[in-house]
Amino acid sequence: MIGRINPRSLLASAHDIAAAALAWWLAYLLRFNFDVPELYSGEMVEHLVWVVPVQGTLFWVFGLYRGMWRYASLPDLRRILYAVAVATMVVGVTLFMLRPAIAVPRSVLALDPLLLVLIMAGSRIAYRAWREGALPGGARGKPVLVLGAGDAAVNLVKELSRSREWRVVGLLEDDRRKHGLHLHDVRVLGPLDALDRLSARMGVEHAIIAMPAATHAERRRAMDMCAAAGVKVLTVPAFDDLMSGKVTVSAIRQVELDDLLGRDPVELDSGGLRELLEGKCVLVTGAGGSIGAELCRQIARFRPSRLVMFELNEFGLYQVEQEFSASHPELSIVCAIGDARNPKRVEQIFATHRPSVVFHAAAYKHVPLMEVENAWEAVVNNVLGTHVVAAAAVAHGAEKFVLVSTDKAVNPANVMGASKRLAEMVCQALQSHGTETRFVMVRFGNVLGSAGSVIPKFREQIARGGPVTVTHPEITRYFMSIPEACQLVLQAGLMGKGGEIFVLDMGQQVRILDLARDLIRLSGFAEEDIAIEFTGLRPGEKLYEELLAGDETTLPTPHPKLRVAVARQADGAWLNALLAWLGSPPLSDQEVRRTLPSWVPEYRAPGA
Repeated sequence: MIGRINPRSLLASAHDIAAAALAWWLAYLLRFNFDVPELYSGEMVEHLVWVVPVQGTLFWVFGLYRGMWRYASLPDLRRILYAVAVATMVVGVTLFMLRPAIAVPRSVLALDPLLLVLIMAGSRIAYRAWREGALPGGARGKPVLVLGAGDAAVNLVKELSRSREWRVVGLLEDDRRKHGLHLHDVRVLGPLDALDRLSARMGVEHAIIAMPAATHAERRRAMDMCAAAGVKVLTVPAFDDLMSGKVTVSAIRQVELDDLLGRDPVELDSGGLRELLEGKCVLVTGAGGSIGAELCRQIARFRPSRLVMFELNEFGLYQVEQEFSASHPELSIVCAIGDARNPKRVEQIFATHRPSVVFHAAAYKHVPLMEVENAWEAVVNNVLGTHVVAAAAVAHGAEKFVLVSTDKAVNPANVMGASKRLAEMVCQALQSHGTETRFVMVRFGNVLGSAGSVIPKFREQIARGGPVTVTHPEITRYFMSIPEACQLVLQAGLMGKGGEIFVLDMGQQVRILDLARDLIRLSGFAEEDIAIEFTGLRPGEKLYEELLAGDETTLPTPHPKLRVAVARQADGAWLNALLAWLGSPPLSDQEVRRTLPSWVPEYRAPGA
């Protein structure tokens, strides 16, 4: 049994037994003014032989060794008080029953528990103070400034007070009413713009941004100030993660690109989405991709009766299946391998599972790759695949079909964008037939970290020591996080009544050059360390993206981040002609680009 006891518990128990002996001895010394008569000194030792074991046993019974001294707090003091109080009563009752020849002085029985509490509690508090650096020679972590003085900052200071890695030397807060205040013995030194001056004066090389509920603009300003001051910046977890209980405020981390480009949280109509998805079979095509997989994660929150994951890439589907088996063991999932262009396989899936809601994310998306050697394949996959899945949804009475589209479908300058505009028009044409299935199309721009995104490429180039390649110094793109994009896709799917093209609020366009510079800095390098080279625009690439074509206008929706594009419609006759074209023998890249304007008038081939 002893072998299973934590060695630290044995050490703490030995300390308390020694404390019990010391307290008993000191009680006699104080009673007799440090000159114990020989008559009482012998009795003192004789009683000590059984008093100390009794007290030590009661300390174990009251669980004084379940905690750690470095986290000693009021509950530990309370347990010590209870244990000592009971031990005092047991000792008193035992002495009354034994009736020794020389009675123990009553003042000793009063002094002993007081001294014992002081020694036991004092040792624990002193040890904690030493570990937290409050005593000379104690742990002293790296000095750090905390930006913010709200609830998150206060909790962070409290938790870091126990850290051996960090030592908070001050807080910075723009609210002047808090200047000069002390929060857990740490002073609010001034506004955020004092960071440059204070970090140099105090020898601080790190700052922690503790403003999880602040707007993106406020957090970005704080990060820029850290960069200007030459201070390495860390941040606390996002507000949603803190509220969900997944992490604590002390789980500080490096600033990621999402923090620099991040946007304010999406407000979802959770009740409406639960009504749309809960207890229903939901199909996601392209479930092994970055967007499809995140859609599955978001959908799982609303407890569908079954989630069908349809994917052509075997390894991608295996990865998402392994993830969901671990994270959502209670959810009924189906992992279906297949090609969205294969009508027989798609028909089999719809006939077997009869999905009520379909999210079609399967597509070829890489612009330069689809532009050269693969133009016809891009059109057939993105357009015919959409029609096959959409037609099956209509045939089997699906309630909603949500097409994941792209901002590159607007005034497309590349084959990929034109193919996605054709996919939108296919859905519009099917809706015009009066079907009960409601078709909803959602356009958004680039997402951070998605397959084919520029971010992984930049990270690899930085890891190799550079150079980082940017196609043009003025090229810009819209960016949003994968979770935000998928949340808005779900919200649009809920709001759509049939035939709408929803346009997401993508915020401001970001210069890719600025993105590269930010990523170099976040990787711990200066621009002098990692060179940036310009390589020229790639085939089919535009300097900037658009969310609306020239002949389109938008209408507002109840959601602030969603608008509806009023776009040119397509009908059944147009669709039949398009399908006949897609059934023709494969065309060369030049033939595809030459023919596309007859189907997508706003398409302009490179060099046209």
